[in-house]
Amino acid sequence: MKKGTDTAMKRKDGLRPVTIERGYTCHAPGSVLIKQGNTWVLCTASVEDKAPPFLRGTGKGWLTAEYGMLPGSTVTRKERDIKRGKPDARGTEIGRLIGRALRAALDLDKLGERTITIDCDVLQADGGTRCASITGGMVALADALDKLVADGVLESSPLLRWVSAVSVGICGGVPTLDLDYEHDSSADVDLNVVMTDDGRFVELQGTAEHEPFTDEQLDALKALAKKGNRQLSKLQKACRNG
Repeated sequence: MKKGTDTAMKRKDGLRPVTIERGYTCHAPGSVLIKQGNTWVLCTASVEDKAPPFLRGTGKGWLTAEYGMLPGSTVTRKERDIKRGKPDARGTEIGRLIGRALRAALDLDKLGERTITIDCDVLQADGGTRCASITGGMVALADALDKLVADGVLESSPLLRWVSAVSVGICGGVPTLDLDYEHDSSADVDLNVVMTDDGRFVELQGTAEHEPFTDEQLDALKALAKKGNRQLSKLQKACRNG
């Protein structure tokens, strides 16, 4: 397994320690275990040689994602969806976010009529699971695309850019980067920011939990998110080059 690690101590303006382990499982063409503080997510990328029905005959491919939390990932056991008899609405919403985020990394025309599925399974949750899923899923996706090229399925990779995500918030009046559960659950403002490696925004999800926030506060949070995503992007690429 190949690893990339940032072991900097967590500060208000710093990331939690981040580790990305590639090739974590043997069957999926792309598999990554990302650890961001005490949040651990297994991300796998699988490829099917068919497009979804709405794209058949167009020559264009698709990327989708699914997200779930394992029963032992939280302090109180989380019941499996199959036992509840219906999908978890939060998990479905997060899966759609991951799919939207990672489709921004691809030239879907160049992928051809194939479907890539990114599965993100939370092994341990301590805040920021959706952001860690996007960051780790991006590396799994890049590895799966490389395998398609190496196997002669594609002439070249349809990867256009790198994507990562990080949470920011206002905690006790202070803009804070990479929220763990303690910060996330008490934040006055909570913002998830998905960005490309060239500094553009893919998606921002933000909420004022108490008082509405100002332009100045939003600018401070965006600046922190840019800083965090720059670091995550460097780590994504470093673990692939190591």
